[in-house]
Amino acid sequence: MLLRHGQTDYNATRRMQGHLDTELSAVGVEQAQMAADYLATQPIGKILCSDLSRARVTAEIIGRAVGIEPEIDPRLRETNLGVWQAKTHQEVDTEYPGARAAWRHDATWAPPEGESRVQVAGRARSVIDELMHSFDEWDNTTVLVVAHGGTISALTSSLLDLSVWQYPMFSGLGNTCWAQLTARPRFFVGSNDADCQGDEVPPSAMFDASNVAGAQWYLDGWNMGVALGR
Repeated sequence: MLLRHGQTDYNATRRMQGHLDTELSAVGVEQAQMAADYLATQPIGKILCSDLSRARVTAEIIGRAVGIEPEIDPRLRETNLGVWQAKTHQEVDTEYPGARAAWRHDATWAPPEGESRVQVAGRARSVIDELMHSFDEWDNTTVLVVAHGGTISALTSSLLDLSVWQYPMFSGLGNTCWAQLTARPRFFVGSNDADCQGDEVPPSAMFDASNVAGAQWYLDGWNMGVALGR
């Protein structure tokens, strides 16, 4: 489960944040608590989060509700927006006409002094790939990643093995809304589960050291949420 942080004042005023360490607004805190109340009913086994305050505090609020201390990883930060950071959308459109459209529709394009969506996908994907090898409870629990809209969109595209030209297909993710994905061992034509009987789980249906590197990801839902403003 990949969940975006709660609202900030920058979100409310359509100002670009990127790597700026902005804080949750009062609305954002309330959104995080509403998400926490729901997620406390889910089988969360681990929480990872960006080191930026808006994601970290959101994760901490959820973590208290589910009884898990979030693990912080800077690779889950939002896209570095370079010289656009702290500018409103209107200011960027005035100073760089057409640039935001190019950025939205080309995952290889980066703002001046910033990074592209493909670069964001690479650093965030490494977090998940490493966790797949170190966390033994993939088959029994849910991993919650609390991050940022751009990061989650890029990471989801990477996990689903989308072509670069398909990265822009996801709409904007609302505050404290999430993408829900499932990982399963990849099925290969010719694999034989015929020896399994009754309620036995076929060998290929569970993760182990031999198949975790080739996980197949499925998108179960996008922009799911329970909080205010959704």
